[in-house]
Formats: sequence, structure tokens, C-alpha cells
Amino acid sequence: MASFDRGLLVYQANAGQAEIEHNLSQVLPVLAEAVKELSTVQTDSIEDLHETAKRYKDEIDVFFILGGDGTVHECVNIFAEEENPPRFGVLPAGTCNDFARMLGIPMDLNQAARTIVNGETKAVDIGKADGRYFANFWGIGLVTRTSYNIDEEQKDSLGVLSYFISAFKTMSGAETFEYQLEIDGRKTEGEAVMLMVMNGAFIGTRQVPDPEVKLDDGYFNVMVIKDSNFRLFRELMTMNRPWTKEENFRELEYKKASHIKVTTDPVEEVDRDGEIEGETPSEITLLPKHLSFLTGESGTHVAFEE
Repeated sequence: MASFDRGLLVYQANAGQAEIEHNLSQVLPVLAEAVKELSTVQTDSIEDLHETAKRYKDEIDVFFILGGDGTVHECVNIFAEEENPPRFGVLPAGTCNDFARMLGIPMDLNQAARTIVNGETKAVDIGKADGRYFANFWGIGLVTRTSYNIDEEQKDSLGVLSYFISAFKTMSGAETFEYQLEIDGRKTEGEAVMLMVMNGAFIGTRQVPDPEVKLDDGYFNVMVIKDSNFRLFRELMTMNRPWTKEENFRELEYKKASHIKVTTDPVEEVDRDGEIEGETPSEITLLPKHLSFLTGESGTHVAFEE
């Protein structure tokens, strides 16, 4: 088991008290064994999270995040410009927990805590776009509209299923947009319903169709999904191994890159890690091995099984 001198565990007060108590009971005994001095703070807003991080940032060597992708996204933005950021341990307590999946962390909280205190520390790539940072993905088009169409009551009661319900409702009204891309100096253009710049490999718990994705390889995976009765998107949302059928990719352009410029007509709103922030045009840069996370055995690298 790893040993840490000082750690901070943050969790948000947006869950019910019974759920919070259950989640803490699953992780605190494990973390307490691995951290000599562990502080626990409940935050009730993004501003509170920022203030807590600012207060503790120079005193800790590990920062535990008990939350979902949105909380991870905000913490990445808090620490991305710090000279000596702490290591991060992600404890998945959100709806999809896509970045935790990419780190090889189990979805069971007790197992997750045991995994990260016994796992490895790995430096991972982080994306930067127009002054904000992202860990998992940057996207426009269908992915952004899906986020807008999620019913919050359904999200609370149905969890992951609410994302699929929203996705299929959104597909029926999706419109194409014109795009111009400059990818590592090479220009391309066309029409699409969705454009994704992926650092990780999961969206809404499903893997994107790349046989091998790494968080520390120095490249984004750029996917442009065109408009053709949404066959490809249906495959992505409903299959575990979409890469196994070559015909699934007739409507997808795929490239690897580390620096991307995106212009669209009309202007498209941007989704970063599930948070709607900003709009096109946008310039996206990869920061290699920029932040360090505690990972499971398969952390930072996911491969599809044949």
C-alpha cells in the first residue's frame, strides 16, 4: 500500500445525506490507512471547491476527488496552471465516471479506494482550449446537444440511461454544420453532425471506436462523424466492441493530432468533459504528461478485445 504524508478528500453536497454517508463509509477507512494526515471537506459550489483547493494546495501531496466527471474537470482546471500540483486520486461517485474508467479504476467505491492506494502514479496528458482545460474530451455538435437535452429528474432516477435517452431524442433533430480543421498544420473541411477531440476513450460509459487509446501518448484522437442516418452513432452508443466491424466507419474520419484549430458555420457551443463551455472557433493544444493521477493496473491505456 502506498503511503502519503498529507491528503485532502473533497466531496460535493449535491447528493442525499444517506448517499454521502454511504460513500464516505466505503472510502474513508481505506484512505485513512494510506494517508498519515487526511483532511475531509464537503463543498457546496464550484466557488467553494476553488477556495478549498486554494487553501490546501501547498499542504498536500495527494488530492482525492469523490465525485463524477464534472468535479474531476473542475479540479483539473484548478490545478492545471500550478507549478507543483499534487497527485490526484479519483473515487467515482458520479453518473458516468468516464475519466475514472480510463484510469482503470473500479466503479465500486471501496474497490476504487483500494485500487488507487495500491496503484501506480502516472503522468497523463491534458487538453487546453481557449483558456480552459479538459481531461477526457472536447466536442461540438451532437454531443453538446445531448448534454443540453438531459432531463435532470431522469438523470437522478435513471443515471446512465438518461444519457442514452437524451442521445436518441437528440438524433432525430440533429443538423449538420460546416467545419474547417487545421490538424498539426494540415487543413481539411466538410460537414458533420459531431466533432470530437478525445484524450480518453469513454463517453457516457461507452468506449469510442479506437482499438488503442492512451492518456499519455502525446496525441488526441480526432473524430469527425458525418450525417448518414446516424448509423455510426447508434453503434457507438449501443455496442461494446464497435471496432470489430469495418463497415461502422464509413461515416467517420479519424486522425491523431496534438494541435488543432476548429472553425464552424454556424458557431457551435463546446462541450468539455460534459460541461458546456465556450464556442467555436477554438484552438486546442495537448499538454503532454501534465498532471499525475493514481491509476489501476490498466490505467491510461484501454484496448478493445477482438
